[in-house]
Amino acid sequence: MRVLVIGSGGREHALCRSLKLDPQVSELHCAPGNAGIEEVATVHPVDPVDPPAVAQLATRLRVDLVVVGPEAPLVAGVADAVREAGIACFGPSGEAAMIEGSKAFAKEIMRAGDVPTARARVCTTEEEAAAALDEFGAPYVVKDDGLAAGKGVVVTGDRDKALAHARACERVVIEEFLDGPEVSLFALCDGSTAVPLQLAQDFKRAYDGDQGPNTGGMGAYTPLPWAPDGLTEQVMREVVHPTIGELSRRGLPYQGVLFVGLALTSKGPKVVEFNARFGDPETQVLLDRLETPLGGLLMACATGELGLDPVFKDGSAVTVVVAAENYPDTPVKGDVITGLEPTGNAYVIHAGTRRDGDRVVSNGGRVLTVVGHGPDQESARRNAYDLVGRIELRGSHHRTDIAR
Repeated sequence: MRVLVIGSGGREHALCRSLKLDPQVSELHCAPGNAGIEEVATVHPVDPVDPPAVAQLATRLRVDLVVVGPEAPLVAGVADAVREAGIACFGPSGEAAMIEGSKAFAKEIMRAGDVPTARARVCTTEEEAAAALDEFGAPYVVKDDGLAAGKGVVVTGDRDKALAHARACERVVIEEFLDGPEVSLFALCDGSTAVPLQLAQDFKRAYDGDQGPNTGGMGAYTPLPWAPDGLTEQVMREVVHPTIGELSRRGLPYQGVLFVGLALTSKGPKVVEFNARFGDPETQVLLDRLETPLGGLLMACATGELGLDPVFKDGSAVTVVVAAENYPDTPVKGDVITGLEPTGNAYVIHAGTRRDGDRVVSNGGRVLTVVGHGPDQESARRNAYDLVGRIELRGSHHRTDIAR
C-alpha cells in the first residue's frame, strides 16, 4: 500500500520509520516532514492544518492510506476531508477529535460514560476560576480548554500563579489534583472496537527530579514492570470502551488512536487527559517494541476491520529528548547537530530538525528523541544515554533521570 503521513515531529518520524519496515508498505510519503523523515520517506510541502490541501496531495499521490499525526490537523478536520476524497484515513473526525480539542468536551463525555476522572469546573471568568480554585484547594490544576501543544496545564501550589494562567486563557478547566504516578495507554480504534498497546510512562517536567515547567515530554519508557496486574484490561473496560461507546452514541464513531493519560490514585485509575493521536515521546518506545507490522494495523483501524491484539517484542525501550537551548520558553533554532549515527542498540528520531545544505540544524524545541532498547529497562536506558552522550548541539539540555 501507498501511505502518506501528515506531520513533522518525532512522532511522525517514528511512525514513518515503522511504516518503512512494514513489507506491505510499498511507497511512503510525509508532509511536511523533517530532516530525519527525509531519509525514509518522500517529503512534500503542505500546510498540515489545511484540510483541502492535504486531501488534494493524497489524491495526487494516489495513496491508499493517510495517517494524521498531530492534534491540530485532526481538530481542523483533515481526516474528514481525506475520507470525503475517498481515501482511508487513520485519525478521528474533527468532531470526535474534540476529545482532545476541548477539555470541557472530554469531561462531558466522561460524565456521560461514567468514566473515572477528577472532579472539575469549567470556567470562563476570573470570578469562576477563583471560586473553583478555592473549592478544590492546592495543589491547583488549571488546564487551557483548547489545544496548547502539551503545555497548557499548570499544576502549582501557588494560587496567584494558578489564577494568572486561568486569566490568560479564554476558557479553562479547573479540577482536583489526582495523586499517584501517571501512565499512558494507547488504544487503537476502528469505529466500533478497540485494542490496547503496551503501557508506557513519560516525563513531563523539563528538569531532573520532575522539576521545572511542563513540556511536551522529555522522555519515556515501556513496558512498566511495576504496573499493577490487570491494569490494561481495567482501563479498557472502565475508560476506553465507555468513551468510544459514548462518542458512537452521539454519531461520532472513533477511528484512530485514543491516548489515555491516567493517574493511578489511591482510589484506582482515573483519567487525567485524552489525546486524539499518538503521544510524543511515548510513540517512539511503543513502536520500537511493536512486532505486528504497523501499516496493516493502521489500515485495519481506518477501514473498520481491526481484529487481533498487537504483538510486542520482549525487552524494554527508553527514549530521551534532547531539547534546544531555552526550551520550553523560546527555543533557540538554527544550531548545527552532529553525532546522529545509530549505535548497535540505539538510534535517533528527529523532531525539530531541518536540512541546511548538507548539515542538519535545530528547528524546534524538542529537537531529537534518542531511543535505546535492550533485554531489560536498565540496559535500554544505558544504550539510550550512551548515544545521547555522542550528540553535539550547542546549548541543548536533556534529563538524566528518564526511566531511572
